[in-house]
Amino acid sequence: MVDLKKITGFEWDEGNIDKSYIKHGITPNQAESIFLDKDLGIERDIKHQEKEERYIAVGKTSKAQKILFVVLTLRNTKIRIISARIANKKERRLYEEAKKNT
Repeated sequence: MVDLKKITGFEWDEGNIDKSYIKHGITPNQAESIFLDKDLGIERDIKHQEKEERYIAVGKTSKAQKILFVVLTLRNTKIRIISARIANKKERRLYEEAKKNT
């Protein structure tokens, strides 16, 4: 799993940095802020691991309190965000249920 204590920052691909904002209205800062959420959930993205190990993170943004669905990979000690969007109804429900069980 992802050990957030070993993460030193974020790395953005030039082609992806604006993609989530253009498609979904999510800024890079909003996407990064979910990693401060104490209830953040991260799991492996089994379906999309063609070239590298990918993960899915679901957490709340720090200011707007939006629940986001973020796809990421790890590059050494940095998180590379591939995409970010507002979590759908099912993803929000799973986030809230997991939060209750902690």
